Amino acid sequence: VSCEKFTNEFIRAIQENTLTKFRSRYRSCDYLLIDDIQFLAGKERIQEEFFHTFNDIYDSQRQIFLTSDRPAGEIDKIESRLLSRFQWGLVADIQAPDWETRVAILTRKADAMGISIEPEIIEFLAKSIARNVRRMEGALTRVAGYVGLTRRKADLETVQRLLRDILREENLSRITIETIQKKVVDYYHLRMADMLSRRRPANIAFPRQVAMYLSRILTEHSLQEIGNAFGGRDHGTVIHACKTVENMMEQDNSIKYAVEYLNEELSQTIE
Repeated sequence: VSCEKFTNEFIRAIQENTLTKFRSRYRSCDYLLIDDIQFLAGKERIQEEFFHTFNDIYDSQRQIFLTSDRPAGEIDKIESRLLSRFQWGLVADIQAPDWETRVAILTRKADAMGISIEPEIIEFLAKSIARNVRRMEGALTRVAGYVGLTRRKADLETVQRLLRDILREENLSRITIETIQKKVVDYYHLRMADMLSRRRPANIAFPRQVAMYLSRILTEHSLQEIGNAFGGRDHGTVIHACKTVENMMEQDNSIKYAVEYLNEELSQTIE
């Protein structure tokens, strides 16, 4: 079940005074699998409920599976007692499926929808949206909606037009940290070595923080991976850098312009 669904059912149980039934359902299962656990961030009441649900299942020696789009330590606004439980178990990094698997996923999903999608469209989607299966399936759903409404086959040009925003998101995910570092170095007239060094004068430290900030918003790398790319810094340093840049953008329009300009330049390089 998705974390969002767990949350919505909990809210509805409170509204309808059916918390006992809700808790019985989730705490009596043999296995509990929650997808997108990062959705709990900042939701104190839901975290409290999930904490007790987790404990009940764990104490009964039943299995709990949690998925997230980032390591547990990088989820903001999660209670420490809950975070520690997330870190008790085995952590597995699930990689994106290869091209053949993506084609199979799309073909099977199209069959389940009862729609006919040309093989070249399936292959285009599998090739163009490789990093995020949900985004890929969402793209197929949009194409299926077009086919269902118009009762016409979707050609490649039509699909590209329908999915312009999704394809842009996918393209943005292909920006690398090194690309960002080079762009920032050129803009501030520095050297690549300055991105990795431990030197802390303001004319070097702040551009380095800008590059970390852009890496955070333009790539799918974890905070630790970003820190590693900047001379082996830890994820706390990256968090501090991002907050510093955000605060400076609010206080200084020239800095806001510079960061927004770099963001736009990087976004255009992959279109």
